[in-house]
Amino acid sequence: MLNSHDDIDMLINKTIALEGDYSDHPADRGGPTRWGVTEAVARTHGYTGDMRQFPREEAASIYKRKYWFRPAYNRIAKHAPDIAAELFDTGINMGTGTASGFLQRALNALNRNGRDYQDISVDRIIGRETLSALEIFLRKRGARGEAVLLKAIEALQGARYIELAEKRPANQAFLYGWIANRIG
Repeated sequence: MLNSHDDIDMLINKTIALEGDYSDHPADRGGPTRWGVTEAVARTHGYTGDMRQFPREEAASIYKRKYWFRPAYNRIAKHAPDIAAELFDTGINMGTGTASGFLQRALNALNRNGRDYQDISVDRIIGRETLSALEIFLRKRGARGEAVLLKAIEALQGARYIELAEKRPANQAFLYGWIANRIG
C-alpha cells in the first residue's frame, strides 16, 4: 500500500523523472519550472533562488507536503493505493482541489443513485464524508471497484485536458504529452 514514506518517495521519484529538470516553455503559463515545481509554488514554500538551481530535495519535500499529506491522499492510500497515486499525480498537474473533486464526482456517479451511499459534497476536500463513501464503494463493489473508480477519475481528467486545449490553443502543445503520460 502507498502509505509508507518509501512508497511516497517512489511516487515522487517517478514524478520527477517524468517532469524532468528545468524548463521554461513559452506556452506554459507556469513559467520557469524545475523537477515539475513551478516558480510560483517554489516561492510560496520559501525558495528565493534561480529556478535553474532549485534543489531536487526541496521539490521532493514540496511534493510530500503539498500534494500528499495536505490533501490527505495518504489517507486514501490506506484503502485504495492506486487511487491515491492517481490523485497525487493529478494534483501535481491540475491542483489537488481538481483531483479531489474528480474523486468526489466519480464516487457520486457510481453510487447507484444513492442506494450504496448518499451523494457527497463536491467540495474538493478529502474529509470524513469522502473517505466514508470511498470505503463503502470499495466494500460494495469488491475487488474490481478500485480499478473502475480509477478509470472514472482518469476519464474526467482526460476530458479536462481536452477542455484546456480547446479553450486555450497554446495548450495543444502539451495535450499529447498530458494524455500519453498522465492517463492510464
